[in-house]
Amino acid sequence: MDRGLYIAASGMLAEQARQDLIAHDLANASTPGYKQDRVASTSFGDLLLHDTSSGRTIGALGLGTQIDRQVTDMSGGPVRDTGEPLDFAVEGDGFFAVRTSAGVRYTRDGQFSRSAAGTLVTAAGDDVLGPTGAPVRVGADGRVASTAIGVVAVTNPVRQGDNLFSATAGGAATGRVRGGALEGSAVDPVHTMVEMLGSLRAFEAGQRVITTIDSTLNKAANQVGSVS
Repeated sequence: MDRGLYIAASGMLAEQARQDLIAHDLANASTPGYKQDRVASTSFGDLLLHDTSSGRTIGALGLGTQIDRQVTDMSGGPVRDTGEPLDFAVEGDGFFAVRTSAGVRYTRDGQFSRSAAGTLVTAAGDDVLGPTGAPVRVGADGRVASTAIGVVAVTNPVRQGDNLFSATAGGAATGRVRGGALEGSAVDPVHTMVEMLGSLRAFEAGQRVITTIDSTLNKAANQVGSVS
C-alpha cells in the first residue's frame, strides 16, 4: 500500500512539471516566433510479480512515472503581415542569427528595431547578423532589404531563454525572409487549455488516490483488530 503512495506522488510530480510548461506556453501565446515545450514521461520500470507458492507469474506492477526529457516543438507558426518596415519572418526552414553577450544565438522572432548605432537589433538589443556574419545596417530611410538578413540552417537547437536557441549552424537555410511580416506564436490557446485541463484532472486523480490510501491506512491502524 505504501508503494501506491509513491506511485501516485510520482504521477503528480510529472503532471506538475507539465502544468508549469503549459502555463509558460499560454503566457507566450502572442509572442512572435515562440515555440512550445513539452515533457516526455517514462516509467521507472515494472516489477514482475510471482506466486511464491507455485512460482506462477501473476503480472507486472508499475513503479510510477518520471520526467524523461523536455522537448521543444519546432513547428512554424502562422505568418501575418504587419506593414512594419523592421518586422521580418522566415518562411520555411531556418533561423535568424543574433549576436548576444553569450555568443551567437538563433531565433524565429523577427520583431526588430534600429539601435542608436544604426544596426538592426532584437528587443533585447542583440545585433541581427547578415549572411556574412556581420551586423545588419538599417538604411537612412529606416528600412532593411530582406536579402541583407541571414537565414541559418541549424541542427539540435536547445532553448536558451524564451525565444533564443543555441545550435550547430549548418550554412544557409532554404527558408526566405519576408519583410513587413511576423511569424506568430506556435501556441494554440484553445488546444493548450484543453491540455491544461487534462493535466489538472490527472493531478487531481493522484490526489484522490493518496487520500484513499491514507484513509485505508488510518482504518487499518485504528479500527482493524480492535476489540470492543
